Amino acid sequence: MSPKYADIIIDISHEAIDRTFQYKVPDRLRDKLQIGTKVSVPFGRGSHMRSGYVVSFSENPVFEKERIKEIADIYEGAVAVEDSLIELAAFIREQYGSTMINALKTVMPIREKVRGLTRRQVRLLIDRQKAEEKLALYRKKNARAKERLLVELMDVRVISYPIVTGKLNISSATLKAMEKEQVIVIEEEGYDREIFSEEEKRDDALAGSGKECPNAEQKTAIDTILGDYEKGQQGTYLLKGVTGSGKTLVYIEVIDRIVAMGKQAIVLIPEIALTYQTVKRFRKRFGNRVTIMNSRLSKGERYEQFEKAKKGEVSVIIGPRSALFAPFPNLGLIVVDEEHETSYKSEYPPKYHAREVAIKRGQMAGASVLLGSATPSVESYYHALNGDYKLLTLSKRAKEDSALARVFVADMREELKRGNRGIFSNRLQELMRDRLDAGQQIMLFLNRRGHTGFISCRSCGHVFKCPHCDVSLTSHFSGTSREKLVCHYCGYEQKRPALCPECQSRYIGGFGVGTQKVEEEAAKLFPGAKILRMDMDTTRNKDAHEQILSRFANGEADILVGTQMIVKGHDFSNVTLVGVVAADLTLFENDYRSAERTFDLLTQAAGRAGRGSLKGDVVIQTYAPEHYCIETAAGQDYQAFYEAEKAYRELLAYPPFTHVLAVFMEQEDYDALCSFAGRLAEKLTDWGEHTGVRLIGPCDATIVKINDRYRRVIYLKHKDYAELTKIKDRAEAFLERRTQKGCQVTFDFDPLHSY
Repeated sequence: MSPKYADIIIDISHEAIDRTFQYKVPDRLRDKLQIGTKVSVPFGRGSHMRSGYVVSFSENPVFEKERIKEIADIYEGAVAVEDSLIELAAFIREQYGSTMINALKTVMPIREKVRGLTRRQVRLLIDRQKAEEKLALYRKKNARAKERLLVELMDVRVISYPIVTGKLNISSATLKAMEKEQVIVIEEEGYDREIFSEEEKRDDALAGSGKECPNAEQKTAIDTILGDYEKGQQGTYLLKGVTGSGKTLVYIEVIDRIVAMGKQAIVLIPEIALTYQTVKRFRKRFGNRVTIMNSRLSKGERYEQFEKAKKGEVSVIIGPRSALFAPFPNLGLIVVDEEHETSYKSEYPPKYHAREVAIKRGQMAGASVLLGSATPSVESYYHALNGDYKLLTLSKRAKEDSALARVFVADMREELKRGNRGIFSNRLQELMRDRLDAGQQIMLFLNRRGHTGFISCRSCGHVFKCPHCDVSLTSHFSGTSREKLVCHYCGYEQKRPALCPECQSRYIGGFGVGTQKVEEEAAKLFPGAKILRMDMDTTRNKDAHEQILSRFANGEADILVGTQMIVKGHDFSNVTLVGVVAADLTLFENDYRSAERTFDLLTQAAGRAGRGSLKGDVVIQTYAPEHYCIETAAGQDYQAFYEAEKAYRELLAYPPFTHVLAVFMEQEDYDALCSFAGRLAEKLTDWGEHTGVRLIGPCDATIVKINDRYRRVIYLKHKDYAELTKIKDRAEAFLERRTQKGCQVTFDFDPLHSY
């Protein structure tokens, strides 16, 4: 049946994407309209003609028929890049459950104009010969900051001021001194929100200077992808390569050929891994044809980078999952680096997964999709083995003198029996002492920030909890060493009380261990060591984590203590020891993916040691050394882990063998929430009765209350994703007819965590 009415979004590039407008479809256009069609419509009181895009259809009017205007015409031959993005938004809305407006806001940039901006940049004034003489002098005087900046400037000559002061961690005093020496000059110029300086973009000598020679395994992967592409066989590939195997070089080589064909490429990378060094490596090959997208850019800056992509002014865009929606008109390749990362799953409606949406966009654009990881997600590896993706393998490290680190497992139960009640096992202490004596660096990884896990009264057992959330408070020390108790969910803080509010006891103590405690204990054991800590507390300020990593790379610290952000793709050649302080913190979470997440973190952590010519060691401290996740991580044996995890998932009907739909509800009134959840569960049961859908719940979420809102969840399981989508559609229709005041309902397919 031809549609009678069309819902249209007006001028999609303008600031507000807040609603659609319904128009009548004239008979002459009924067979021509489709989602994404660009149309001309009368708009506003004066009925001025404006352009818009069809986003959905309906059979019934939302107002009186006489008030609804008619579509004027179709823009014949107009194949705007927005069309495909609107179609992609429709896919996201249908697959993941959300309003069309939310899906459109996800894929479309919003314009915000700011005029009169200026940029500061640092330019090298001297020629290469004089620069080399200065470099020798700086090294002789041990002027490390000057040396670091000069090395970078000798490579690219001009660097933006924020990168110099932030990511390279060069102080203003150092810059003034070098300016006084007439080595550099700090310039200021007007700009139109470019990410890189004009001179950087004009520097054609930069492009192509980053040529590296692929080894045999890398060349096989490159030739396979490009061979298929040239035959018109654009597919999805999984590049499984051990840490340090050179997956990035494979990406660059494939992109190089794709760009030479007149195509464009999107490189998705976890936000935390988007470092200056990463971008620099791509710019060495592609020069000013590369731009970046990340959360540090303003909305206006992101919009203008998207405009450059749309106009063909850049060929490669690098960024986290939002970069997936760059409006390239001739997209040829999408790379999803570290495809197993949970950050690729959106935490807010629509709860899409960038990997799945990348594959859909690749199919729509006729582009290849390349997924890369040392520890592929169980789902991706399953699809690769089943032939849905083509599997490519890099089995050894790219550097000839670099080998995988030795891994030791320290059973903390045995440590306790031997009288060691400290944080560090004897093995880890011995190796730390050895590395410090040798002038080598150490990374200590713990997947928890703060000082201790929770605080309780040792007399009556009272646990200090957040008054707004159903979680315990965590102990933190401020810069003045005054202890405070913090909620990691809503940010609530309170001073640590001197007495228990229940029994007035003074015996209040912390249980568990956090990064602050690890830093404190390491300083006690090795008082001469210089220690840096990197977690959410120390990286709140803009570019703080780049500054910490820069200082560590520069040798300004012997030990880096941190959460998972320190094990994500960083390459420090002088790091020869990695200590995983408490491997069990993620292993026993209430989540069916906990073993996979732990294996990923342990393998990634092990991959940070011995990446240069020096051999590396890793110590994994655990109370469950016999767990298959620990054993396979210690052996760095992904295949063995996959087989064990596959058996577990298949037995208990978890993805990829069965799909899961989480229906998540939250409301301030707990009784009203329970009542509504019960009614919805009855409907879901009726809709899935004859399809084999299994329903679990409703039940309280793992954390019942956050920010004074109660939470409940219903899980549905079925092998066919489409069956769950049908139920989701019926639930959305039910919710539209029966609104529950104050209750928010969201849908999450194959969730990456338990609610």
